[in-house]
Amino acid sequence: MGYELLAAAGVLALLTMVPGPDMAVVTRRAVAAGRSDGLRTVAGITTGLLVWGVLAVAGLAAVLAASATAYTVVKLAGAAYLMILGVQALRAARRARGTAGTKAAAEADGEAEAAGAAGAAGAAATAPPTGHPWRTGFVGNLLNPKIAVFYTGLLPTLAPHGLAPHTGMALLVLVHAVLTVGWLGGYVLLLTKARAFFARASVRRAMERITGVVLIGFGVKVATASQA
Repeated sequence: MGYELLAAAGVLALLTMVPGPDMAVVTRRAVAAGRSDGLRTVAGITTGLLVWGVLAVAGLAAVLAASATAYTVVKLAGAAYLMILGVQALRAARRARGTAGTKAAAEADGEAEAAGAAGAAGAAATAPPTGHPWRTGFVGNLLNPKIAVFYTGLLPTLAPHGLAPHTGMALLVLVHAVLTVGWLGGYVLLLTKARAFFARASVRRAMERITGVVLIGFGVKVATASQA
């Protein structure tokens, strides 16, 4: 059983490290608002995984995985949510660029008061993303029907044979949650170590654009994904 559990943990670790919507959301929160927001987002994502795990063990996630209608509803809701986050990021980058240009023009004209006002506006434009970080991570993960398919399709095949099916699945859900916290939490810490670099206005705008495009791309991918 020990070997089977280790092999299952290895598969889960590989799946956890594959870049996806969760990593894009965490990147934006950590870069824009710092370590605390980033870790709260990770906590929300992990809570979403645990909810899916409970549903999978209870057999409810299998209903979603088997129902084309339910799958499509959750899929489209999740895709829309990711696209909204992406559009918000692009709008934040555009506002920051506009206020930066206004500030530069004011300073060139020697208008100190106008430059100060533009600087304040620029600070507001690069303010942390709206919405509670935990809720952002939780809702994004909860509206990902692929987790339901994964937990009801792949997870049972990875469960150690020496345990009852429900016990084995519950154990693997906990392992997946721990791996997610370790991987994304470590990623947040690395990002915030270099926050002085990411705090630069030009870098922040670039990161907002990149994460915005990535989130919208993942939204399109989720919306067009098949249930299989």
